[in-house]
Amino acid sequence: MSAMTLDRTLFVDYQTASLAAGDYRVTVTQTIGVDPKAYTATRTFSVAGERFVLPPTLVAAAFPPDGSLGDHSHVLPHLVLSRSSLPWERSPEAVRGPGAPLPWLALLVFAGNEQPEPKVMPLSAAADAPDAYFPAPAALPVGDDPKVTVIDVPRTLLADLLPTRAELPLLAHVRRGDGDAPDGAVVVGKRLPPADTSSSVHLVSLEGRFPAGGDFDLGPGGPDSLVRLVSLVGWRFACLDEAETFGRLAARLTDSGSPLRLPDSGEEHADKYLRQGYVPVRHRLRGGGRSVAWYRGPLAIGPATAGPDPDQGPARAADELLRYHPGVGMFDVSHAAAWEAGRLLALHSTSFAGALYEWKRRRDQAEKRSVVAAHPLAVAHIDDALPAGVVEWLTGLARLDDVPFGYLVPDERLLPVETVRFFHLDQEWMRHLVDGAYSLGRVGTADAELDAAHPLPIDYPLITGALIRSDVVSGYPGLLVDGYADPAGAQMLTPVRVERLAPSVLLCLYRGDVGRLDIHQQPESLHFGVEPHPRDSFTKRLRGLADTAPDAGELEPLPLGPRGTVPVRQLADAMAARLGADPAAFRAGALARQMMETGERVTFLRG
Repeated sequence: MSAMTLDRTLFVDYQTASLAAGDYRVTVTQTIGVDPKAYTATRTFSVAGERFVLPPTLVAAAFPPDGSLGDHSHVLPHLVLSRSSLPWERSPEAVRGPGAPLPWLALLVFAGNEQPEPKVMPLSAAADAPDAYFPAPAALPVGDDPKVTVIDVPRTLLADLLPTRAELPLLAHVRRGDGDAPDGAVVVGKRLPPADTSSSVHLVSLEGRFPAGGDFDLGPGGPDSLVRLVSLVGWRFACLDEAETFGRLAARLTDSGSPLRLPDSGEEHADKYLRQGYVPVRHRLRGGGRSVAWYRGPLAIGPATAGPDPDQGPARAADELLRYHPGVGMFDVSHAAAWEAGRLLALHSTSFAGALYEWKRRRDQAEKRSVVAAHPLAVAHIDDALPAGVVEWLTGLARLDDVPFGYLVPDERLLPVETVRFFHLDQEWMRHLVDGAYSLGRVGTADAELDAAHPLPIDYPLITGALIRSDVVSGYPGLLVDGYADPAGAQMLTPVRVERLAPSVLLCLYRGDVGRLDIHQQPESLHFGVEPHPRDSFTKRLRGLADTAPDAGELEPLPLGPRGTVPVRQLADAMAARLGADPAAFRAGALARQMMETGERVTFLRG
């Protein structure tokens, strides 16, 4: 087994489990000194492992992402498995041969009308079907008939798509990153997805389907006969639009400098508020009348760190937080809406509301208790400590957890399609939001005074962030967003919350003042690609054998195989020859290091 490095990533040819899946027999013999008789005991046991079904938890990532529409026509699809030994826990041979193990998993790429329709059926029915070749799996326990997902593929199509015996060990490897990142097994397909059409990828089981020394057993049928395979994972994507690639989608976010505000209206008094991020909203008065008021959510254009009015204690009703602007004859309902939102969210969470009410009851009892020093009897202790669950819920609320999107972006025009908007979190708005939740059980003046005397242990630090609305959010589910305090990216900020609020909307909150935002793909999105060349051929620029060595230049063009497949063994031999390496030692890890292409990164600098 060999390993190759690229920067801080290690590529390993394979990793075997301590015991491969299967049945085992253990025989123990013991001879006691004075007794010439040998005592023997034999026990059998089985090592179970994934065989016909793959739990979703074992699939760490897929590339191209499921449902993406970008141009991936020069990328070999791959799947990352979270258990690094999984592709070598079984064998594609009926009897495992000597030497390096062969993976029993392969990725097959189907395009257009080639795409098979998966079917779920008992294993016995899959093996007994007369219309598709599927040899019955060996070594099944008596009475075991699991349900499996199968695909039926025409024999001639499958012959083009399947890896040969020589290619099979090159299409799976182990990727090891630095730090605490777990190892992952990577299975790579050999076909380039055709452009301008949709494709589906299936991770199929090859267990026992390779005869000794030969390639996959396609069965005795004719060219149009069907061959059945067990599909363990499947996903779809399309190569329809060059503009849907990660780099081009992210590059669309060109108006990142625009603030989170509506455009000027031409009315001087209104523009004064619009430029601060306010929007006009309908306002229903307590007396039943209707009006228009100004509202601004917690996402402010600039610093908004002023604390609440020191003369304003805990509110007993949202109306106490209404502000009236006589110059324009309109109310500002921002803080009143925040308080009411916090109260409604608290009431909606019955577990939080119950825990808060019980704590306030104990707190009030402890406040009212008066025990003289000469009291002769022991007095039971009242636990008036704020429960951890209450603090945790309120801390989440201070991160805007579960706050409806309409409170954050009250007008869709604030966040047009394909934009990123930077903001400061309005700490005063957040205090009123949390106080609204804290107000449960606050009825009279005495309740408000007790709440004021017991402030919540909630921190309101400087938090800034960005709101992104783009197809890059929905098209790349593993999107990573890093915030930095400086344009050079030397001071990374601690993320407070990075979460999707909608399929195409991402909220990013960071502790500190964001000066730079980097959008990039997950490490698993490092992909395997080639450079296209005229006349159905391809080439590849090679790295040096060591990380510090210069690039080795570009390969002579190689012809693509049938249906856009890459001749993997021929490619590996050509790479070894160009690099002056031993072809026998140029295995999966070395090939992966040369084929790897890094994910793109897009940087936004906040003005």
